Amino acid sequence: MRPTVIIITLWIAALLTLAAAAASPRSSSSPAAAPAVNKLQDPDTMRLEGEKRFRANCGRCHAAPQKFPPRMMATILRHMRVRATITDEDMRLVLYYMTQ
Repeated sequence: MRPTVIIITLWIAALLTLAAAAASPRSSSSPAAAPAVNKLQDPDTMRLEGEKRFRANCGRCHAAPQKFPPRMMATILRHMRVRATITDEDMRLVLYYMTQ
């Protein structure tokens, strides 16, 4: 294998490990952020809102989403959340849109 392929593979594995640790339930979740997402319980509403937020935040640099497994997509979105400075709610809605 080429060294770049090995490095990329290790990088993705590390990101997946971090994503699994970040996805574990925490007891100190922010109650202020929960009501905004709870309003969007309807799957169609969540998908449409996620698509709007994808176009507003991600569409500036990226084309329509390619299908990835949900776990990998969560890792990618966490990485891009820092770069694009999007909110946690935006990230969750975009993740829902991209995995449906």
